[in-house]
Formats: sequence, structure tokens, C-alpha cells
Amino acid sequence: MQSAISPIGASTTALSNLAGSGAAAVFPSMGGHAAAATTPFSDLLTDAVGQVNKLEDQAHSAVDGLMSGTGVDVHQAMIATQKASMAFELALSVRNKAVQAYQSVMGMQF
Repeated sequence: MQSAISPIGASTTALSNLAGSGAAAVFPSMGGHAAAATTPFSDLLTDAVGQVNKLEDQAHSAVDGLMSGTGVDVHQAMIATQKASMAFELALSVRNKAVQAYQSVMGMQF
């Protein structure tokens, strides 16, 4: 099984494999090379944060439905919370890599 956190120098094949394994729900443009070439990076990040927020909202509504007894199954609530948790961890690791790359570039002397 492939790790969800790839090194900065990861190949595009590894990124495509990651996108096929569930990251496409958070980073939809990772699956196709043509879409990534035409989509600005800021739009990609905005969409990813929006998807993470959407998954968090779904998890909150599933837990609220479970607590109020409105027909939400325990399994559905757990799956929704795990999806939201994994999406947040993926977004956090992407942010950390971006900050690390920025700090590395700023530390270079020309």
C-alpha cells in the first residue's frame, strides 16, 4: 500500500496513484495532467479547502444525526468522521510541504 505522504520529488505516477486512491475527493485536479496544467494553483488549493470543509460538515451532520437518533447508523457516522479526518491530515501535510519548500527557497542565497 502506498503512503499518503510523498516526498517533494515524487514522480507524477506516484501522484496519479495517490489521486486514484481517494485523494481525488480532496484534490480533484490531481487525477488528470491536462486539468492541472490549466488550473491555477490558488484555485486548486481553494477547491481542496472547500472539499475538506464539505467533508467536515458531512461528519458533523452525521454525528448530530447519530446523537439525536434520526436514523444515522454508527458505521455511517464513523466513516464520515474518518473521511473528514483523513482529508484534513492530507491538506495539513500539503500545507506543511508548501511551507517547507517556501522556507527552503527563502533560505537560498543567490
